[in-house]
Amino acid sequence: MTSIVRNQWYVAAYGREIGRDLFSRTICGESILFWRTEAGAVTAMSDRCVHRRFPLAEKPSHLVGDTVVCGYHGFTYGADGVCVAVPGQARVPRTARLRSYPVVEQDSFVWVFIGEPALAESVPIPRAPWLSQEGWTTVAGREPLAARASLLVDNLMDLSHETYLHGGYIGTPEVAETPITTEVDDEAGVVRVSRRMADAACPPFYANSTGLTGRITRWQDIEYQPPCLYTLHSRIAPVGVLPNDDGTDPDAFHVEVVYAITPETEHSTHDFWAVARDFALDDQGVSDFLAESNRTVVLQDVAALNVLEQVIAGEPDGYQELSINIDTGGLAARRMLDRLATGR
Repeated sequence: MTSIVRNQWYVAAYGREIGRDLFSRTICGESILFWRTEAGAVTAMSDRCVHRRFPLAEKPSHLVGDTVVCGYHGFTYGADGVCVAVPGQARVPRTARLRSYPVVEQDSFVWVFIGEPALAESVPIPRAPWLSQEGWTTVAGREPLAARASLLVDNLMDLSHETYLHGGYIGTPEVAETPITTEVDDEAGVVRVSRRMADAACPPFYANSTGLTGRITRWQDIEYQPPCLYTLHSRIAPVGVLPNDDGTDPDAFHVEVVYAITPETEHSTHDFWAVARDFALDDQGVSDFLAESNRTVVLQDVAALNVLEQVIAGEPDGYQELSINIDTGGLAARRMLDRLATGR
């Protein structure tokens, strides 16, 4: 049984990755060709010529205006994936068309719909407005993960691992010591996990970016919208500093940590990550520090999850894992993913 949830939107790329060069990425086991039309629109279609399956992203395939010319035998396709010319004959076979995918560019991401195209409009695309919104500055990247997507979901839903895996970067003792609250909104399709630390050490990730010293108030509010989008709403402030009664929060620093969790195959994942902040907006030094530090944290997760994938692949059937209170959010996410996969 496949672990990949279909009939859903997934992040395929950052908008900046796609231009007038043919670009291919495997999403949910499907090799997809992306490129921009001369008008700037992103198009997505199967990256296999219908004739002899040559990958269209491979040279000498190329664009001519808003058509793709296969570099093997010259089959030519329009932006809708329909073949418009074949070599040596005027008649184009009726079945000469590539699979075309619904695609939307939003919040700096390029989203592609995997499944039945007719269902695309009925499935909402999660939002991450901070990534391209005035008043925020963002650093972002993508790391390949040689592990199934569900392991990354587990990892992100339980941030107690920051204390141990990411000590010296983002983790402090208080993260593991502080209880969580979990809320499951089945109607909205969201799992929320909150950890509110009233008096915590300030990890280097925040000390070096905000300039805060000493103890801090630190909030971690997770929102996971299965199957793809995860957001960590982080609030950092001096101890005792809380939002105003009207909801304004001028004396705190806010960081939105966004992950797009996109299966590449059953056992590999595209780990898209972004860190948006509402302070030091024009400070390139802060941007460089956060980009380097967050990538280091992501790579620590990648190393651990790559090992875990191999452990799981080699364990006997029927192995029983142990779950505790800190796992309530991750278990809720598993159940929601299972319902999406099975339709129950």
